[in-house]
Amino acid sequence: MTEIDAKIDALVPAWLTLPDIAERLGVEVTRVRQLVKEGQLIAVRRGENRVLQVPAAFIDGDKVVKGLTGTLTLLRDDGFTVEEMIEWLFTPDPTLPGTPAQALSENRGTEVKRRAQALAV
Repeated sequence: MTEIDAKIDALVPAWLTLPDIAERLGVEVTRVRQLVKEGQLIAVRRGENRVLQVPAAFIDGDKVVKGLTGTLTLLRDDGFTVEEMIEWLFTPDPTLPGTPAQALSENRGTEVKRRAQALAV
């Protein structure tokens, strides 16, 4: 897990701790840690206590946002670091419109994945 800089931190409107996510998903914290380890979620250390946190936009009610895992895999395969993934997902893209994270939450994952695939070219 990494600690992010202030610029990237400012892009993300809200964060959740792993226990918060576990509560929302109805699972144990160890399962959330496993989701991070498997790359289905990404987490960074934030705040003065350097607590692991995940962007709140990655959780939709009681599940992980549809299309997120595949998008994270594409970005990882493109060589992105966790910080770069967060920056890309939360930077406005006028062609979407909005951010890739917003598009995923609005079930427009196909468009987001096309853009992520194009980064590798």
